[in-house]
Amino acid sequence: MRKTINWQGIEPEIVRVNSDKLSKLESIIKNDYSNINGLVIVRDGYLAYEKYFNDKGPDDMQHVASVTKSIISALIGIAIEAGYIQSTEQKVLDFFPEYNAVDSYKQHITIRHLLTMTVPYPFEDWHEPLDVLCQQQDWVTYILDSMGNEGDLGTFKYSTAGAHLLSAIITRSTDKSARAFANEHLFKPLGMKEIPDFQMGAYEFDDLFGKNVKGWVHDPNGISTGGWGLTLTTRDMARFGYLYINNGTWGNNSILSKNWITDSTKRNPNNYGFLWWLREDADLFTYSAIGDGGNIICCIPQLNMVVAIASEFMLQPKDRWIFIKEHILPMIHD
Repeated sequence: MRKTINWQGIEPEIVRVNSDKLSKLESIIKNDYSNINGLVIVRDGYLAYEKYFNDKGPDDMQHVASVTKSIISALIGIAIEAGYIQSTEQKVLDFFPEYNAVDSYKQHITIRHLLTMTVPYPFEDWHEPLDVLCQQQDWVTYILDSMGNEGDLGTFKYSTAGAHLLSAIITRSTDKSARAFANEHLFKPLGMKEIPDFQMGAYEFDDLFGKNVKGWVHDPNGISTGGWGLTLTTRDMARFGYLYINNGTWGNNSILSKNWITDSTKRNPNNYGFLWWLREDADLFTYSAIGDGGNIICCIPQLNMVVAIASEFMLQPKDRWIFIKEHILPMIHD
C-alpha cells in the first residue's frame, strides 16, 4: 500500500473507517446539515470519504471565510523560516516605519500578539465592526490607528482586522501579496489550485460572506484580505489540514516547519493557537481552522485524520464539531 499525495480514493476499512456507518452520512447531512456543500475525510494520508451536495463537486471553490486566517498563519511561519521575518517577537511597527505612532503602547505589539488575538482594540469582543473597516480607503492605517486602544495587551479579543495586518506584514516583508506568496510557497507545493486575484465591486453582506467572493479578495491597496475572502475546494482544505497533521511535509518536500506547527497548536488557556482554534473533547485534542457558515478544517492528530467541510454561508449553522463528534468519530476504529 502506497500513500498517495493525489487524494486518490481508498476503501474506508483499509484506514479503519467503518464503511457501514459511513454510508449513513449522506442522509444525515441532507436532513440536518443541508448547507454542507462538500465533505472530505482523510486518514493516514488517504482519501477515506468524499461527498458533495447541493450540485457541488470536487472542483467547486467555496468561500471559506475565517479559515483564511489559518492560511495566513502558515504563511507567516513560512516567511519566518525563509528569513523574511525575524520571529514572532518582531514588533508590528517594524514593518510600517512610515506610520507615526503617537501612542508608545503600540510599540510593544508583536506578531505573536496578532497571531494569538491578544491585541487590544476599541470594540467589544465579538462585535468587531468589519463593515467599517471595509469602507476605509486605507485598511492598514485604520487598523494601526485602532490597535492598542481600550484593553490590556495579552488579553484575548478576536479580530479579523489583526489577521489583515498580518497579511500586510507578509506583503511588506516579501514584496508579494499573501495570495501570490501562498501560490508559490504553499498552494503549488501542495498541489492545490492556484488562487486568482479578485477585486471586490462592493462590500455588502453577500460580498463579504456569500457567492460574490471569488479567488482571494484584496483591500483597496492590493493587500490580500487576511481574515476572510479566500476560496478553496474541499479537497484543498483537506490538503492544508493534512500538511499540519503530517508535520509540515508533503511527499518529499518540507513546506512548513514542524516547530511552527507545534507552536501554532500549543494548548493554552484561551484555546486559541496561532490563528487556530484548539479543543479538548471526547478524549481527543483537535485544532481547527473555522469559518463562518460552517466551514471547518478539523485536524485530529491522535487519529491521523482530517475532516474538511465546505459550507454555503448561513446564519447560525449547526455546530460542525457536534457533527464530527456524533457522526464521524464513531466510525473510526483501530
